[in-house]
Amino acid sequence: MRLRALLDTDALGLKLLGGEEELDRTVRGVMTTDLRDPSRYLSGGELVLTGLAWRHDAEDSEPFVRILVQQGVTALAAGEAELGDVPGDLVTACARHRLPLFAVHESVAFATITEHVVRQVSGERAGDLAAVVDRHRRMMTSGPAGGGPDVVLDLLGSDLDLRAWVLAPTGRLIAGSKAAGPALPAETCGRLAAEHLTATRTGRRAPHRVLLGGTTYSLFPIRSTGRSPQTARDARETLLSDWLLAVEADAGDWAEERLDLLHGVTQLIAVERDRRDAARTVRRRLAQEVLELVQTGAAPAEIAARLRVAAPVLLPGLGAAPHWQVIVARVDWDGDEIESGPVAQALLEEILVDPLAAGPEHSDRIAVAHTGDEAIALVPLPAVAAEHDGSETGVLADVLLESVRDPLTAGLDGDGHLTLGVSAAVHSAEGLRGALEEARHARRVAAARPGRVCAAGHQELASHVLLLPFVPDDVRRAFTARLLDPLRDYDRRHRAELIPTLEAFLDCDGSWTRCAGRLHLHVNTLRYRVGRIEQLTGRDLSRLEDKLDFFLALRMS
Repeated sequence: MRLRALLDTDALGLKLLGGEEELDRTVRGVMTTDLRDPSRYLSGGELVLTGLAWRHDAEDSEPFVRILVQQGVTALAAGEAELGDVPGDLVTACARHRLPLFAVHESVAFATITEHVVRQVSGERAGDLAAVVDRHRRMMTSGPAGGGPDVVLDLLGSDLDLRAWVLAPTGRLIAGSKAAGPALPAETCGRLAAEHLTATRTGRRAPHRVLLGGTTYSLFPIRSTGRSPQTARDARETLLSDWLLAVEADAGDWAEERLDLLHGVTQLIAVERDRRDAARTVRRRLAQEVLELVQTGAAPAEIAARLRVAAPVLLPGLGAAPHWQVIVARVDWDGDEIESGPVAQALLEEILVDPLAAGPEHSDRIAVAHTGDEAIALVPLPAVAAEHDGSETGVLADVLLESVRDPLTAGLDGDGHLTLGVSAAVHSAEGLRGALEEARHARRVAAARPGRVCAAGHQELASHVLLLPFVPDDVRRAFTARLLDPLRDYDRRHRAELIPTLEAFLDCDGSWTRCAGRLHLHVNTLRYRVGRIEQLTGRDLSRLEDKLDFFLALRMS
């Protein structure tokens, strides 16, 4: 039944305090609680009734409402018998999380509301219950163990005539039903993933409906049974690692039975996701063992022995020892301590997939470990391909994020940052420690850049310019002011163009003739200006160190 129907029933004594735009939500059950954390008793879709005994002060409302939203509760109804009017802090918290809130008049017993909801829900479910159970049984029989998510999606096509696809949070197509026809264009997949992540970040209740190119899609989250919002402390811990189911249909007017069926489909696909993650266990363990040896300073011979074990797993049939690249990734959230290591690990595994690859079994050459909030990938390169320049044949930082930048930016928008660093290829165990530090340093360079999703490669570590973002702002301002403010003041008073002259002089490597030609000045005029610069700053532009100071000041200004 719909929330709107509850509000239209006068005998229930409900008054809407917030969430009018959400009144088309479906109620699948009812629960009465005064626990601070009732999550273990919630399964999603409930109308929660509470007498507010859990609330001791205004700060209690926000965590209580957050728990309800994470558990998929449809609405909250608060009784007025104990405290009178519903507290404003609870109204504010529900509005922030888009959770509809009702006040229950003190003359109405919770039992009356419970009896009404149960009677209505049971009557609506009775008609097609047998068909729903039958479809669930068929999917369980023919599901993931018998062919992966494609089999489940094919049942959606044959039973309900629905075109559906499974997408990664990066927008990569994982599976599609035969009835869906040609694969979705990569651009459409990316936009659907971005819309899904945006809707999830803003607290909109699934399924999320999206209109693209005149076609309506309904998006359902596929949450891992091993790590879901029910077990995570914060929804952002799973936001960037959950798959999604995209259905070419408008689920806004679907019957409850059909919505139940689609939720069952997402659970079956989640089992496939967990099976795939279990298959990665060996590769993850190999990466973890190598990483621990490298970080603890183990002997190169011991690391080399472990690499010899890893190579056949990651590059089957390889005739010679591979070269290796190291990639470091980190997800940071502004102002919050959120466990992001597992999410960074899942994201890095996904990002390293060939953008043209499809299907869940794509990671047989990827080994990713995580330590703390950092994920580290060990990427093997065939030695023949890496002989000339590993940076050209291996993973390139500047193209690593091209196909996933837009969806991930949507998921991180507001308070999140994803940064990656890529090392050069190394040919032996002796080089792995340096490659790890190189990748970490490159990631720090990426973290200093603007934008939600950034990467940097080892090529960028060879220039002094990379040091500038790490100079503290107050030191930077003091340094540039001491050198450049006298010149700016002089230019304002005399229109002497000393700053442009200084920039051109340094750009011409101190050549009087070339600089005078570029500025269309006589050489004597140029010498006069440079002399004025030296007089105002006390520096000598014939000295290399003074030239370098001016160059850095201009770059930092």
